Amino acid sequence: MSSTTDLEAKYRNCPVIETLEQIGSRWRMTVIHVLREGELRFNELKRATDANSQTLSRVLDDLEEQGYVERRVTEGSPVAVYYSLTRKGEELHGAFDEIAEWAETWLDE
Repeated sequence: MSSTTDLEAKYRNCPVIETLEQIGSRWRMTVIHVLREGELRFNELKRATDANSQTLSRVLDDLEEQGYVERRVTEGSPVAVYYSLTRKGEELHGAFDEIAEWAETWLDE
């Protein structure tokens, strides 16, 4: 039987837990999921996620800082800001597909 110290060591550097700490919030996962559709403007993301402006702005900043999302600003009037997934963010497609498959089986019970 494992001691508490062994369990602590095992899960301290667990990749699943580390990933969930980065993307595990409802809003972060929602934004990543919506951006699977492609590049979107801030207001399009706001409508698609139903997040308020402050929350969405914070989440986008966090995801950009962590390398999941990139921001593109167009010059001109009015200035347009677009968000899209980076390669790191796109690599989560398979995980989201697996979650969707699991949900179809278990969430309807």
